[in-house]
Amino acid sequence: MAALVEGQARPIRLADIAKAAGVSHGTASNVFSRPEIVRAEVRERVKAVAEAMGYAGPDPKGRLLRAGKVNAIGVCTTEPLSYFFDDPFARVMMAGISQACDATGAGIALVSAQNDEKLAWNIQSALVDGFILFCIEGGPRLVELTRERRLPFVALAIGFDDDTISMIGIDNIAGARLAARHLGDLGHRRFAVLSLPFVDGSTGLVTPGRLGTALYTATRDRLAGYFEELARLGVDTTRVPVYETENEAATTRAGLEAIFASGKPPTAILAMSDRMAMVAIDWLTERGLNVPGDVSVVGFDGVPDGLLSRPQLTTIAQPITEIGRRAARMILDFDGAVRREMLGVELVVRASTGPAKA
Repeated sequence: MAALVEGQARPIRLADIAKAAGVSHGTASNVFSRPEIVRAEVRERVKAVAEAMGYAGPDPKGRLLRAGKVNAIGVCTTEPLSYFFDDPFARVMMAGISQACDATGAGIALVSAQNDEKLAWNIQSALVDGFILFCIEGGPRLVELTRERRLPFVALAIGFDDDTISMIGIDNIAGARLAARHLGDLGHRRFAVLSLPFVDGSTGLVTPGRLGTALYTATRDRLAGYFEELARLGVDTTRVPVYETENEAATTRAGLEAIFASGKPPTAILAMSDRMAMVAIDWLTERGLNVPGDVSVVGFDGVPDGLLSRPQLTTIAQPITEIGRRAARMILDFDGAVRREMLGVELVVRASTGPAKA
């Protein structure tokens, strides 16, 4: 609770400290904000008066509001806060954002809530200069809430088309083609797809009528890239099982159970994230299936965890750290312009893929 001036029902102000210490308001302010320019004896006298009166120092929020800039970036997601620490993609992205912030001395505020009401409050109350949005799920609502704040923002993995939004993305179609072509060149013709969400809160085998209806562009474009290349290989894509997951272990394992329950299981799995791909490798190994001898697996993202997988994961690597750095710079150097950047990807071949069994 703030200290009160004796006989008055208001908090102690810096002016009260200056008056009691017999110094100017500017000198008292410098004691707390620029102490190195105040003589030691004056500094000690003002601090002693402040302590005696129960004054902790100027309100940092007021100082920031007067300056008009807080030198901090908000990073938002509709996922729980644990997403920033548990998800391998998010961890690498945050490293890139942190590098850009460290270079300028800027801070980072993590803004997250699965409850919509709390998310709205968190975005409205965050002391930041702008936002980086992880539009993995709940993208439209995340953009809507951030626009209401009237601060600059940049979207990552945006799930819908809007040319008025600054964004940084990758060529998902080209990356998916690379993955499917790699497996095709190894002789594979029986495929299954472990998919990112089509819409929020939906999982399960995707019926043919839903294949082109994904809300999220990453899902839609990766599936399109897979199927374009598989069709070129002569694969009947209507017979390729696609299982929509929540990009975590439980729904990925459920998808594998459903896919391998068929009489003629796939020899190759196209996973839309490295996280799903590594779960698939563990699941297959637990059931005595050899990777890549029995089933080849290709991930998507290029997270460092793929090197720890056994076998090491073949993947489509996107420049995650660079995306994070560029997103942070967009906010830190904001000039009012809408900026949209598309970065390339590459196929990284490791030990989780091999020739199809004869």
